[in-house]
Amino acid sequence: MTQHSEPAPQQPAARVTLRGPAELIDSLPYLLGYHPDDSIVLVGLHGPEGRFGGRLRVGIPADAEGWPELAEELADCLRDSSAARVGRPDGVLVFLYREPAEGGDGRGVMERLRPLAQRLRTACGALEMPVYEALCVSGGRYWSYCCPGARCCPAEGTPLGLPGTSAMAAAAAYAGLRVEGSLREMEARLAPLGPPVAGPQEQALDLATASLVPRMLGGTDRETVRAETLALAHRLLERYRAAPPPEPRRGPSRADAADDALVTHEEAAALILGLQDRGTRDRAAEWMEGADTAPALRLWRSLARRCVGAYAEHAAAPLTLAGWVAWSGGDEPGARVALGRALELDPGYVFARLLHSACNNGLDPEPLRECLRRQRAAHRSGAAVASSRRE
Repeated sequence: MTQHSEPAPQQPAARVTLRGPAELIDSLPYLLGYHPDDSIVLVGLHGPEGRFGGRLRVGIPADAEGWPELAEELADCLRDSSAARVGRPDGVLVFLYREPAEGGDGRGVMERLRPLAQRLRTACGALEMPVYEALCVSGGRYWSYCCPGARCCPAEGTPLGLPGTSAMAAAAAYAGLRVEGSLREMEARLAPLGPPVAGPQEQALDLATASLVPRMLGGTDRETVRAETLALAHRLLERYRAAPPPEPRRGPSRADAADDALVTHEEAAALILGLQDRGTRDRAAEWMEGADTAPALRLWRSLARRCVGAYAEHAAAPLTLAGWVAWSGGDEPGARVALGRALELDPGYVFARLLHSACNNGLDPEPLRECLRRQRAAHRSGAAVASSRRE
């Protein structure tokens, strides 16, 4: 399970007032940047008017035995992360999202998640952050765990309104805030490819491992492999720049398929293996702004999808690079999803952990960009000196 902590975005100048559970639910995708799936979402409230503050999202664990501990961890995290930025929340909103299984209904989901909602209410209340509303969203309906009134909160649930019709949706559209789709759709863009690509790609990874790993572990050949990997990455970036940009109307899956077709199995395998070297990965992180942003993000996502079979954990490197480029380019929801996936695969991956924490805490990526600019300038200077000596 990976935790996604959502910092408060810059608020539009106009004040937006939300009235009732339906508008709260409709506002949530604009607060997160995507539609949550199978999720627990906590939103901190501040002041007498209930101003939105920090927010957290995690997946709902299948094992109910872990719910009490998770509820306490989430309450602690919301309090601490909010206190560091805007102060401890005065209250909390809780949302539980889960679609019913085939043949089931939303009311059954709501009842199964009731103990989880109660644990979250108790954990937040113990930290003097009362839960003002706890909602379950399932099967196109919602239920309140806080309201006992059958007239306003019927047992069969209340149908969700048309999405995008709340005051928050209107304000978000005016401010240019986007919803990228559902969390499940965003994660699918980073998932390993299946047949018929997976088999040949895994074979190419096997061959690249046999060829490159001994060279990477050897002291004399390591720099040569690093140079070869970076040169390959540069060629592929140029290939992505030259290719027509994906058409949004075709949908993300077709755009990703077009991107995948730009890289051969052998090229993907060599680059994936080469990026397992930390120094190479850090150099690759220098492609993070301007004209590099779009092609680099497409390349790193494509490489993450090519980490198939026994090589699934190798995706931590390209996923982290994808998260870094997304964050540097202003796509915080996309960055959190990519970095969260990297940490699911390798919880000890330090670069992903640092970037995930910085993004979640609302830090500015500019200091890291400046550091990488200086690093890139030093590498170019060193290369120029070496070239002049050879001449």
